Order: sequence, then C-alpha cells, then structure tokens
Amino acid sequence: MSKGLQIAIGGVLVIALLGWYGASQVGETSFAYYQTLNEFLATPEAAHRAVRVHGYVTTGSIERDVEARQVSFRVQEKPPHAAGEMGTPMTVIYLSLETPDLFKDGAEVVVEGRLGAGGTFRATNVLAKCPSKFEGMEPGSEPANAATNGGRQAPGASS
Repeated sequence: MSKGLQIAIGGVLVIALLGWYGASQVGETSFAYYQTLNEFLATPEAAHRAVRVHGYVTTGSIERDVEARQVSFRVQEKPPHAAGEMGTPMTVIYLSLETPDLFKDGAEVVVEGRLGAGGTFRATNVLAKCPSKFEGMEPGSEPANAATNGGRQAPGASS
C-alpha cells in the first residue's frame, strides 16, 4: 500500500470519528431556541419532545423537597411585577436541589425538559437569567447621579 493511500485512509478515519463524536454530543435541545410559556402551551405536540420554555418564577411557589431531591415551582408568562393578566402558570418539577444562584421568586428562567403526566413539566435543567442592571430613561430626563457626578464636579462646571 502506498504512503499516499495510507494517509488518505487515516484522514478519512479521523474525519469519520470526529463526525461521529460531534453527532453524538448534539442532544435534542442543543440547537433549539426557547419558546415562551404561551407558545409552548399552545403547541399540541409539545408533550412529545424535549423543549426549552421561557417564563418567570411565580412568587411564593418555590418548594424544595430535600428527601425527594427535587425543587418544584410554577412558571408564568409575565414577570410578577408587570401589570395585567399573568396567564395560567405551569408547574415545574426540577429533579435536583442544585438551582442557579439567581433562581428566586420572580426570576426570569428557561427550563429544559418534557411535559409530563397531568401537565407537570419535568425539568432536566433550569437556567436563570441575570436581571438587567440598566433600565431605559425617559427622553429628556437626566440620570440620577449626573448632577453630583459621584461627589465630583464635571470639568468646566462652576460651584
């Protein structure tokens, strides 16, 4: 067998192994974007596949069951502080006690898993979004610290 043929066979083997490894690492939800809670509940085939669902933790709904090693909570469409109808919350059971640090009442979350019996969502992963520290300003308004500039005067400002 010639040296060129050996190198070609070796290259094809390496590419095949890398392809197999890549395909085996791609799970059902690896490339799926999340759905909002209302989109998820409106999709009849949602119960038959793994999905990611976005929502907000309903205030006062978090219950940790140490003996069963699970956390149950409800997710709603809108944030708890938003005005208007919150919609029908969905009960989620997360099969772990290790929740993200940002997981709390009112937290924005994405839950990964499947819809189980009785409409309960069985989560295999819970992702909590970091709350935004920046909020939009009304046009024409001045930031709260602009006048004082942290106790310093702006260049060219007189006292």
